[in-house]
Amino acid sequence: MVKNKHIISGINGFFHKNDCNKAINSIMTTIRHLNLRSSYIGIEKRPNCKLTCLQVLELLLIFPFFMVKNSFQYHHSGLSKLFSCQKDMFYRFMEQDNIDWRRLVYMLSLRLLNRISSIKDSKTSLQCLIVDDTDLPKTGFKMEMIGRIYSHVLHKSILGFKGLFLCHTDGKTQTMLDFSLHGEGGKNPEKKQGLTEKQRKARFSKERDEDSIANTRIKEYRQSKIDRSIEMVKEAIRKGIRFDYLLVDSWFTCTDLLNFICSRHIKCHLIGMMKMGKTRYKTKFGNLKAFDIIDRLKKGKSVKYSRKLNCHYTYIDAEYSNRRIRIFFCKRGRKGAWNAFLSTNTQLDFFEAYRIYSMRWAIEVCFSEMKGLLGLGKCQCRNFSSQIASVSLTMMQYNILSFIKRFEAYETIGGLFNQTVNGTMELSVTERIWDLILQTCFRQTKRKSSE
Repeated sequence: MVKNKHIISGINGFFHKNDCNKAINSIMTTIRHLNLRSSYIGIEKRPNCKLTCLQVLELLLIFPFFMVKNSFQYHHSGLSKLFSCQKDMFYRFMEQDNIDWRRLVYMLSLRLLNRISSIKDSKTSLQCLIVDDTDLPKTGFKMEMIGRIYSHVLHKSILGFKGLFLCHTDGKTQTMLDFSLHGEGGKNPEKKQGLTEKQRKARFSKERDEDSIANTRIKEYRQSKIDRSIEMVKEAIRKGIRFDYLLVDSWFTCTDLLNFICSRHIKCHLIGMMKMGKTRYKTKFGNLKAFDIIDRLKKGKSVKYSRKLNCHYTYIDAEYSNRRIRIFFCKRGRKGAWNAFLSTNTQLDFFEAYRIYSMRWAIEVCFSEMKGLLGLGKCQCRNFSSQIASVSLTMMQYNILSFIKRFEAYETIGGLFNQTVNGTMELSVTERIWDLILQTCFRQTKRKSSE
């Protein structure tokens, strides 16, 4: 193949433009129109490498669409017949400390969002940012920075990382913008991160330049998730992302995030779930806890019932950290537990606030699809830089699928992914035919030489 040629252009010409290959053609066309360039990657090609850095990146981007789960399986895939190279080339690329993966993800995301914003219905739709974390379980104790984290899903300690993600949604398309990997110190001072001293020493380690991008990511690993989420939203605003609401769950709803959103020069608000705990809010009844507030509202007969949502609800204006907020309460059934969420927009009624906050569940769907379809968190490389690269690639792959789903009218991203994989089976069949041709030619040559 020509060394300066884009991988995507070469592959796209392989598939026939018919209904069977519609999905894979859409993916290839979308990646090609993103106009990826080598300058975005930030590193030079190694002299002994067959492919350019851009070609390696393009191949890594299309791995899951060609049933390649990881670099180790590349040699046994149909892609290896078109682009001959070894798995070490991909591993070396992913472990580079100075590839700015955050810049690459943002570059791709912004270009997709700009194309979406050109549609009429997207200009009037609600724009929201969502911050949430998810468990990224691992199995190897020798990974760099690995430790135990507490899983709120499994309600126990597991080995892995916490992934903190920032997502943009307009109600139709979810676009992943940024992420960071975090660890937890643990409660036992003798077993930091839940590991013994012997286990900590056995972990992979590498000396890095203080100014390297990978070293910046390691500093984020030790940072508070609240502080990191604020920095991610700041970065999104600097990149030109504008949003109406920031949506978070009860873990992230705090005074720091509330003050940050209220102090922005752009018109944006926070909607976050609240803990029914000991925090006091200044209300017309006095400084009360959430449970005390709902008791006062029930006595004042302010609680109403919605047949549409099948829940009891009420709300009250209050102050929290010297900021005006509106607190919404709701519960399902007579014996159900009361839940509460707050909004810095005091003009919202309960139904509108409930509808907007329900958009937060979009990121949970993203996590499920990225883990189930694209292998989010499945990378077992020891190098922390490789872990960053793996998650970044998964986010870019998901954003491409999410974008195509919107314009190609696929019902689900899972349906789009399955159709893509079925379409790329053509490459596997062609590969087998090519092997048969080579075997036939080899037998004929051997027969002639024997004669």
